[in-house]
Amino acid sequence: MNSHYTRTAITLHWLIALLIFVALPLGVYMHDLPLSPIKLQLYSYHKWIGVTVFMLAVLRLSWRVTHRPPPLPDSMPAWEKLAAESVHYLLYAQIFAIPLSGWLMSSAKGFQTVWLGILPLPDLIGKNAELGDLLHEVHETLNLALLCLLLAHVGAALKHHFIQHDDILARMLPFLRKTRQ
Repeated sequence: MNSHYTRTAITLHWLIALLIFVALPLGVYMHDLPLSPIKLQLYSYHKWIGVTVFMLAVLRLSWRVTHRPPPLPDSMPAWEKLAAESVHYLLYAQIFAIPLSGWLMSSAKGFQTVWLGILPLPDLIGKNAELGDLLHEVHETLNLALLCLLLAHVGAALKHHFIQHDDILARMLPFLRKTRQ
């Protein structure tokens, strides 16, 4: 069995990661800006990124269902395998739930999402200021949870690479693979 991810899985992983690492700080930055054309433009960019992450997440999950990920090493303790699997499932849930909560929030607040400024997406729910405020809180909480999961995910990958010196990180970064002789 193959010990690394496919090129498609690797590409989708890093595209989604890059977009998340742009969207998270952008969301924090734009939140407290005074209302202005710049703030509205940043919100549009943030929404575009969210919709793109959602679409890439659909592709990534479809790919993962049809292309099994490489197995974790037998040398890995059972608790660590369970933790790795759990974090991966939670990350998948987050890359669907966060864009969806943002879309729902925008709908409830009466701001239509227009992907890339071209394709208007339907509002998922009717305008409702109270629900919009609740969804705002949900969106922020999900993003904080995502940040914690990302720290655990990246921390574990770095631990495997720098402390355990195994090939776990190399499964997603092929240039790190040790040459076998």
